[in-house]
Amino acid sequence: MHASGKTSWCFWVASAMLLLIAPGGARAQSRAASSQQSPPNESRDHLLQLYNTHTAERIEIVYRHDDQYIPGALAKLDYFLRDHRTGDVRHFDPRLYDILADLTSSIGHPGGEIDIVCGYRAPSTNESLRAHTTGVAKNSLHIQAEAIDLRMPGIDTLKLRKAALALHRGGVGYYPHSDFIHVDVGRVRQWCFDCPATLAVGD
Repeated sequence: MHASGKTSWCFWVASAMLLLIAPGGARAQSRAASSQQSPPNESRDHLLQLYNTHTAERIEIVYRHDDQYIPGALAKLDYFLRDHRTGDVRHFDPRLYDILADLTSSIGHPGGEIDIVCGYRAPSTNESLRAHTTGVAKNSLHIQAEAIDLRMPGIDTLKLRKAALALHRGGVGYYPHSDFIHVDVGRVRQWCFDCPATLAVGD
């Protein structure tokens, strides 16, 4: 290869490497710019960024395109939200993912990373937690893969709770001492574990 050819080839490789190692912030800015430039009637991808506080795994995934859930993406999320104690996997109600996505948008951080405190919980795990801790329901919707406990880095959990309540979709629990909220797709209701009376009604 001639010297000029080597130079061009090296320049191309360097450029490709720069694209591959671009920081996540740049990717996020690019996504935000694209969404702002897209006409309102164009198709839209629904994105989630999650961090599992028990396994230290991260996932960034488009789980829905317009009104169509993506089966392969749902399967990956089911595994990501597995019971980390037993390894058991159960199919989650995808409406939970819509709640998570809408929650990030409602607090002004669309697509922001969510820390998962608890996803699926096997019956044996639920019984063990009930025996050793407080605030665990016997018939928890975590057992049905219809509930998620979460927090968001840099977002006050009380603010997150208020935003979840404003969605009026399913149950919302607040655990201030453990610094997380619970959301589920059950009936609309709310509770606050070990809270002052003023917080028990959503103030």
